[in-house]
Amino acid sequence: MQSMTPLKDRIIYEDNHLIVINKLSSEIIQDDTTGDVSLLSQLQSFIKERDKKSGNVFLEPIHRIDRPVSGLVMFAKTSKALSKFNQIMRENKIEKTYLAIVQNKPPKEENTLTHYIIRNAQINKSKSFSKEIKNSKKAILHYKVINHSDRYYLLQIKLITGRHHQIRSQLSAIQCPIKGDIKYGYPRTNPGGFIHLHSFQLTFEHPIKKETVFLSCKPAFEDKLWHHIFGKIFH
Repeated sequence: MQSMTPLKDRIIYEDNHLIVINKLSSEIIQDDTTGDVSLLSQLQSFIKERDKKSGNVFLEPIHRIDRPVSGLVMFAKTSKALSKFNQIMRENKIEKTYLAIVQNKPPKEENTLTHYIIRNAQINKSKSFSKEIKNSKKAILHYKVINHSDRYYLLQIKLITGRHHQIRSQLSAIQCPIKGDIKYGYPRTNPGGFIHLHSFQLTFEHPIKKETVFLSCKPAFEDKLWHHIFGKIFH
Protein backbone atom coordinates (compact mmCIF):
# COMPACT_ATOMS: atom_id res chain seq x y z
CA MET A 1 0.00 0.00 0.00
CA GLN A 2 1.59 3.29 -1.12
CA SER A 3 0.59 5.62 1.69
CA MET A 4 3.80 6.91 3.20
CA THR A 5 3.60 10.39 1.65
CA PRO A 6 0.49 12.45 2.60
CA LEU A 7 -1.44 14.24 -0.13
CA LYS A 8 -0.48 17.71 1.11
CA ASP A 9 3.19 16.78 0.73
CA ARG A 10 2.64 15.62 -2.84
CA ILE A 11 1.52 19.04 -4.11
CA ILE A 12 4.30 20.00 -6.53
CA TYR A 13 2.79 23.29 -7.75
CA GLU A 14 -0.27 25.37 -6.97
CA ASP A 15 -1.66 28.79 -7.84
CA ASN A 16 -5.18 30.19 -8.30
CA HIS A 17 -5.56 28.36 -11.61
CA LEU A 18 -3.70 25.08 -11.34
CA ILE A 19 -2.64 22.36 -8.94
CA VAL A 20 -0.13 19.64 -9.82
CA ILE A 21 0.09 16.45 -7.78
CA ASN A 22 2.68 13.67 -7.58
CA LYS A 23 0.33 10.70 -8.06
CA LEU A 24 0.93 7.38 -6.37
CA SER A 25 0.71 4.40 -8.71
CA SER A 26 -2.09 2.98 -6.56
CA GLU A 27 -4.37 5.97 -7.26
CA ILE A 28 -7.01 6.43 -9.95
CA ILE A 29 -7.44 9.94 -11.38
CA GLN A 30 -11.25 9.94 -11.43
CA ASP A 31 -13.97 7.72 -9.97
CA ASP A 32 -14.52 4.51 -11.91
CA THR A 33 -16.21 1.13 -11.57
CA THR A 34 -13.72 -0.05 -8.93
CA GLY A 35 -15.37 2.14 -6.30
CA ASP A 36 -11.94 3.23 -5.06
CA VAL A 37 -11.56 6.83 -3.88
CA SER A 38 -10.05 8.85 -6.72
CA LEU A 39 -7.26 11.39 -6.57
CA LEU A 40 -9.77 13.98 -7.81
CA SER A 41 -12.11 13.30 -4.87
CA GLN A 42 -9.22 13.35 -2.40
CA LEU A 43 -8.03 16.69 -3.72
CA GLN A 44 -11.50 18.26 -3.66
CA SER A 45 -11.98 17.21 -0.02
CA PHE A 46 -8.49 18.44 0.89
CA ILE A 47 -9.00 21.88 -0.73
CA LYS A 48 -12.49 22.25 0.73
CA GLU A 49 -11.18 21.64 4.25
CA ARG A 50 -7.91 23.57 3.88
CA ASP A 51 -9.53 26.65 2.34
CA LYS A 52 -12.70 26.37 4.45
CA LYS A 53 -14.93 26.43 1.36
CA SER A 54 -18.66 26.14 1.96
CA GLY A 55 -19.68 25.12 -1.57
CA ASN A 56 -18.41 22.64 -4.12
CA VAL A 57 -14.75 22.75 -5.17
CA PHE A 58 -14.21 23.09 -8.93
CA LEU A 59 -11.45 20.75 -10.02
CA GLU A 60 -10.92 18.93 -13.32
CA PRO A 61 -7.97 16.88 -14.61
CA ILE A 62 -6.15 18.48 -17.52
CA HIS A 63 -4.56 15.19 -18.52
CA ARG A 64 -4.45 11.65 -17.19
CA ILE A 65 -1.92 8.93 -16.54
CA ASP A 66 -2.71 5.23 -16.14
CA ARG A 67 -3.44 3.86 -12.69
CA PRO A 68 -0.21 1.81 -12.34
CA VAL A 69 1.86 4.85 -13.42
CA SER A 70 3.17 7.39 -10.90
CA GLY A 71 4.09 11.06 -11.14
CA LEU A 72 2.92 14.49 -12.21
CA VAL A 73 -0.77 15.09 -12.92
CA MET A 74 -2.32 18.52 -13.57
CA PHE A 75 -5.74 19.71 -12.36
CA ALA A 76 -7.50 22.96 -13.30
CA LYS A 77 -9.01 24.93 -10.41
CA THR A 78 -11.30 27.12 -12.55
CA SER A 79 -13.29 26.63 -15.75
CA LYS A 80 -11.23 29.40 -17.41
CA ALA A 81 -8.00 27.60 -16.54
CA LEU A 82 -9.40 24.30 -17.80
CA SER A 83 -10.24 25.86 -21.16
CA LYS A 84 -6.81 27.52 -21.46
CA PHE A 85 -4.86 24.41 -20.48
CA ASN A 86 -6.95 22.18 -22.73
CA GLN A 87 -6.03 24.49 -25.59
CA ILE A 88 -2.27 24.26 -25.00
CA MET A 89 -2.64 20.49 -24.60
CA ARG A 90 -4.31 20.31 -28.02
CA GLU A 91 -1.54 22.44 -29.47
CA ASN A 92 1.06 20.10 -27.93
CA LYS A 93 2.64 22.96 -25.97
CA ILE A 94 3.12 21.01 -22.74
CA GLU A 95 6.38 19.07 -22.81
CA LYS A 96 5.96 15.78 -20.93
CA THR A 97 8.95 13.70 -19.88
CA TYR A 98 8.67 10.21 -18.41
CA LEU A 99 11.13 7.75 -16.95
CA ALA A 100 10.75 4.04 -17.62
CA ILE A 101 12.72 1.02 -16.45
CA VAL A 102 13.00 -1.90 -18.87
CA GLN A 103 14.93 -5.16 -18.71
CA ASN A 104 15.76 -5.56 -22.39
CA LYS A 105 18.29 -3.29 -24.05
CA PRO A 106 16.57 -1.07 -26.66
CA PRO A 107 17.67 -1.50 -30.29
CA LYS A 108 19.30 1.97 -30.21
CA GLU A 109 20.64 4.16 -27.40
CA GLU A 110 18.37 6.96 -28.61
CA ASN A 111 15.55 6.93 -31.13
CA THR A 112 12.22 8.40 -32.18
CA LEU A 113 9.48 5.79 -32.39
CA THR A 114 6.52 6.20 -34.71
CA HIS A 115 3.69 3.69 -34.56
CA TYR A 116 0.01 3.48 -35.40
CA ILE A 117 -2.08 2.53 -32.40
CA ILE A 118 -5.38 0.68 -32.21
CA ARG A 119 -7.21 0.70 -28.88
CA ASN A 120 -9.25 -2.30 -27.79
CA ALA A 121 -11.67 -0.82 -25.26
CA GLN A 122 -13.05 -4.24 -24.26
CA ILE A 123 -9.74 -5.36 -22.78
CA ASN A 124 -8.39 -1.82 -22.14
CA LYS A 125 -5.28 -2.37 -24.20
CA SER A 126 -3.61 -0.75 -27.20
CA LYS A 127 -1.56 -2.38 -29.93
CA SER A 128 1.14 -0.58 -31.91
CA PHE A 129 1.67 -1.25 -35.61
CA SER A 130 4.62 -0.17 -37.75
CA LYS A 131 2.35 0.86 -40.63
CA GLU A 132 -0.90 2.83 -40.72
CA ILE A 133 -3.98 0.66 -40.62
CA LYS A 134 -7.70 1.41 -40.59
CA ASN A 135 -8.89 3.34 -37.51
CA SER A 136 -5.38 3.65 -36.12
CA LYS A 137 -3.92 6.80 -34.55
CA LYS A 138 -0.36 7.99 -35.10
CA ALA A 139 1.81 7.77 -31.97
CA ILE A 140 5.25 9.38 -31.60
CA LEU A 141 7.73 9.40 -28.74
CA HIS A 142 11.46 9.96 -28.35
CA TYR A 143 13.49 7.83 -25.95
CA LYS A 144 17.06 7.93 -24.71
CA VAL A 145 18.92 5.43 -22.52
CA ILE A 146 20.23 7.55 -19.63
CA ASN A 147 21.43 4.89 -17.19
CA HIS A 148 21.66 1.13 -16.75
CA SER A 149 22.63 -1.56 -14.28
CA ASP A 150 23.52 -5.20 -14.87
CA ARG A 151 19.82 -6.05 -15.28
CA TYR A 152 17.89 -2.91 -16.21
CA TYR A 153 17.90 0.12 -18.50
CA LEU A 154 16.52 3.53 -17.54
CA LEU A 155 14.87 5.40 -20.41
CA GLN A 156 14.02 9.08 -20.60
CA ILE A 157 10.95 9.47 -22.78
CA LYS A 158 9.63 12.62 -24.44
CA LEU A 159 5.99 12.11 -25.30
CA ILE A 160 5.12 13.80 -28.60
CA THR A 161 1.54 12.55 -28.94
CA GLY A 162 -0.86 11.42 -26.23
CA ARG A 163 -2.49 8.11 -27.11
CA HIS A 164 -4.06 5.46 -24.92
CA HIS A 165 -1.31 3.44 -23.19
CA GLN A 166 1.09 4.92 -25.73
CA ILE A 167 4.43 4.52 -23.95
CA ARG A 168 3.54 1.05 -22.69
CA SER A 169 2.40 -0.10 -26.11
CA GLN A 170 5.27 1.41 -28.11
CA LEU A 171 7.99 0.07 -25.81
CA SER A 172 6.36 -3.35 -25.95
CA ALA A 173 6.44 -3.14 -29.75
CA ILE A 174 10.26 -2.82 -29.69
CA GLN A 175 10.51 -5.77 -27.24
CA CYS A 176 11.17 -3.52 -24.24
CA PRO A 177 8.11 -3.90 -21.98
CA ILE A 178 8.22 -1.80 -18.81
CA LYS A 179 9.18 -3.62 -15.63
CA GLY A 180 6.05 -4.97 -13.95
CA ASP A 181 3.76 -4.34 -16.93
CA ILE A 182 2.37 -7.83 -17.56
CA LYS A 183 -0.39 -6.37 -19.77
CA TYR A 184 2.28 -5.40 -22.29
CA GLY A 185 4.57 -8.40 -22.09
CA TYR A 186 6.67 -8.15 -18.93
CA PRO A 187 6.79 -11.63 -17.35
CA ARG A 188 6.16 -10.64 -13.69
CA THR A 189 4.18 -8.07 -11.75
CA ASN A 190 5.62 -5.66 -9.18
CA PRO A 191 4.36 -5.74 -5.58
CA GLY A 192 1.05 -3.87 -5.49
CA GLY A 193 0.72 -3.99 -9.27
CA PHE A 194 2.56 -0.76 -10.12
CA ILE A 195 4.80 -0.48 -13.18
CA HIS A 196 8.13 1.30 -13.47
CA LEU A 197 6.82 4.23 -15.50
CA HIS A 198 6.92 7.69 -13.92
CA SER A 199 5.64 11.07 -15.13
CA PHE A 200 8.86 12.89 -14.29
CA GLN A 201 8.78 16.41 -15.74
CA LEU A 202 6.34 18.95 -17.16
CA THR A 203 7.39 22.14 -18.93
CA PHE A 204 4.97 24.73 -20.30
CA GLU A 205 4.19 28.41 -20.61
CA HIS A 206 1.43 29.17 -18.11
CA PRO A 207 -1.44 30.29 -20.39
CA ILE A 208 -2.73 32.82 -17.85
CA LYS A 209 0.42 34.02 -16.08
CA LYS A 210 2.47 33.91 -19.30
CA GLU A 211 5.53 32.54 -17.51
CA THR A 212 7.51 29.34 -18.07
CA VAL A 213 6.82 26.60 -15.54
CA PHE A 214 9.18 23.67 -15.08
CA LEU A 215 8.10 20.88 -12.71
CA SER A 216 9.85 17.70 -11.68
CA CYS A 217 9.38 15.01 -9.05
CA LYS A 218 10.67 11.64 -7.97
CA PRO A 219 8.25 8.84 -7.03
CA ALA A 220 6.53 9.48 -3.69
CA PHE A 221 6.83 5.89 -2.50
CA GLU A 222 9.62 3.51 -1.58
CA ASP A 223 11.07 1.34 -4.33
CA LYS A 224 14.64 0.08 -4.51
CA LEU A 225 14.98 0.46 -8.25
CA TRP A 226 13.77 4.07 -8.30
CA HIS A 227 15.51 5.23 -5.15
CA HIS A 228 18.75 3.23 -5.01
CA ILE A 229 19.86 1.86 -8.37
CA PHE A 230 18.86 5.07 -10.20
CA GLY A 231 18.75 7.39 -7.20
CA LYS A 232 21.27 9.84 -8.58
CA ILE A 233 18.86 10.77 -11.38
CA PHE A 234 16.53 12.32 -8.79
CA HIS A 235 19.06 14.13 -6.56
